[in-house]
This record gives sequence, structure tokens and C-alpha cells, in this order.
Amino acid sequence: MTNQQHAEHAAPYAGGDPYADYRSGDFPFTGLVDLADRRLGAAVIAAGDEFFAERENLLVREPAVFDPERFGHKGKIMDGWETRRRRGTGPAAPFPAADEHDWALVRLGAPGVVRGVVVDTAHFRGNHPQAVSVRAAAVEGAPGPERLLADDVKWEELVPPTPVRGHAANGFEVTSERRWTHLRLCQHPDGGIARFRVHGEIVPDPAWLELLGTVDLVSVLNGGVCEDASDRFYSSPAQIILPGTSRRMDDGWENRRRRVRDGNDWVRFRLAAQGEVRAVEIDTACLKGNSAGWTALSGRDGESGEWFEILPPTRLEPDTPHRFPLARPAVVTHVRLDAFPDGGVARLRLHGAFTERGTAELRRRHGATAG
Repeated sequence: MTNQQHAEHAAPYAGGDPYADYRSGDFPFTGLVDLADRRLGAAVIAAGDEFFAERENLLVREPAVFDPERFGHKGKIMDGWETRRRRGTGPAAPFPAADEHDWALVRLGAPGVVRGVVVDTAHFRGNHPQAVSVRAAAVEGAPGPERLLADDVKWEELVPPTPVRGHAANGFEVTSERRWTHLRLCQHPDGGIARFRVHGEIVPDPAWLELLGTVDLVSVLNGGVCEDASDRFYSSPAQIILPGTSRRMDDGWENRRRRVRDGNDWVRFRLAAQGEVRAVEIDTACLKGNSAGWTALSGRDGESGEWFEILPPTRLEPDTPHRFPLARPAVVTHVRLDAFPDGGVARLRLHGAFTERGTAELRRRHGATAG
């Protein structure tokens, strides 16, 4: 083959830091929540082939690792999803047919609008797929692979078959405005992919939220969004509104040590719609010597509303859940969490219910993104 035919390959591993020649990318959509985050309940529920490496590796949170000496009974053990080499029908036609490909079914952790995907081929240098494509479906409930692969399920192409680079982050912007529940990641015709990220906006089911009554109004699962923050040095402030309890120090938000004495760190969140907050939880789990000293919470109703105090500056204990019932409900669309002077917060929860206006907005958005 000519060098042009190998143009998307990376150089063979030459020792040292395997990420030294990794080709990263700066994609505008990666600031959005990863709809395929395992912490939201996402999973790779099936794959057509996973001979060399398991499909579950696609959604591992940490970057892929590479051990040049690690081999198993089937060959090189890779931290990703890798299929066997497809073959044609015989010596006269040794390559697979043009439409043959490997696939993996991904259940999103929360249904939503996909704004972009990243197909990461880290450490797959000459064994990555020639091209990838991504298809999407909206099937409510908890369908298994058999249901998703049935003939009556409609799949829409979000990313057409597109060449990808080996040992690189390959990003693809998505323009569909539909709400999706499942994706089908395809590699043409075969190969290995280390990680798969699906960035977008969660669109919750308003009927489910109404049935529950009291919910966490800022939870990412219910449509909460981290809009901005003063500092993202150690970990993302978006993790504050993830479900579950923080299990490690970097599973929440930690900022750098503040040396300027006339300010403080903060995070701003947008609720999915207008809600009535009745109680607040602030958790500093796993933050023992670096939690925020004090915290305050303010809110506003609407993009141009005036900020008002929900919680005054309050002392926080390290590695501790804190519960604050409110004397009167706070009707808000946005909240701002202030840390004085700096330090980490693991989780923030705003317990309450969406207002009549907020529920109407949730219904409108849900209907606008349905098929």
C-alpha cells in the first residue's frame, strides 16, 4: 500500500509516554454533559463483535491506558473495544463488502439532544477503524438488544461514515434537534475504539417528574446545567450536580488555592425550568482538607432577574453532607453557589418541584424534540 492509504494511521509506539504523540482536539461541544456517562446510567448493552477487547471499555471515565507488554490468549490486550479483522469471500475477494461493519449499542444515561460525539482511538495506531458512523433511535422504557435491532425501530444517521485518525480524538458535531435514547456506534469495517463520548443536553420526561412530585431541581438527570464557574483547575464544576454520592476527591468540584484576598470562587447553574426550592443539600464528601470553608447560595428568576439570597454564608464541615430546610420556598430558574474563599464541593441538591410555568416549559421542550 502507498503512504497515502495509511495517512490516518499513527506512528508505531516507540517507547516512553504513549500519549506524547496523541492527537487531541478542541471541540466546542465538550463542555456539555456526556449523555453516555456511566454515572448517569449509560451502558454499552450489546456489540456485534468484541473478540479482542470488551465493549464496556468504551464508556470508562478515565483516559485509556496502554501497556506494551500486556498480551493474552487472543493477542494484545487493549483498553477499548476491539473487534477481529473482517474478511471477504476468498483470495479473489479478500476484503469485506462495502456495507459490512461492526457495531455497538449504547444506552444513554439520560435521553437528550446530541450536540457532538468524540470517537477516541487512543493507542489504536494501525488497528483503528477506517471510518466510523453514528446512528440514533428513540425507544422509551428499557429495551433490550433484540427490541432495538427489530425491523420496526427507526435509526437516524447523526454521523455518516467518516474516516478517522488513529491514536487521536475524533470529534463530530451533530445538528439533529431530536431527543434520543440510544446510539449505534459503527466502525467500518472493523478495528478498535478506546472511548466514546456523547455530549449534549438532557431533555427530561415531564410526566415522570410530575409523578415524582418533589425532585432535585438542579440534577443533571432532570435537566440542570452548569453554565459557568470561576475556576475549573482540578475538576469540573458540572460534577456537582451528578447523581449519587461522590466516591473520590476528583468526583466533585475542586478549585485551586485562592491567593487574592478580595474575591471568592463560585459556580452558576441553570435549572431545566422554573422551580420552587424547599430544601438544599450541600455535600463535601471526600474533600477533607480542601473543602470550601463557607458557602452561600443565591438565586434569580429569569435571565434578567435580580439575584437574591437563599442561604447566607454558612460554615461547612469537611467530608460531610449538610441539609438546609428553607423557611420559605425560593422560586428560581438559576442559582449561584459561592465558596469562601475557595475549596471544593462534592454535590449540590435543590429539593422541590417545578412550578406550573416550569412544567409547561418542560412539556414544550419535550414535545419539540420528540419524533
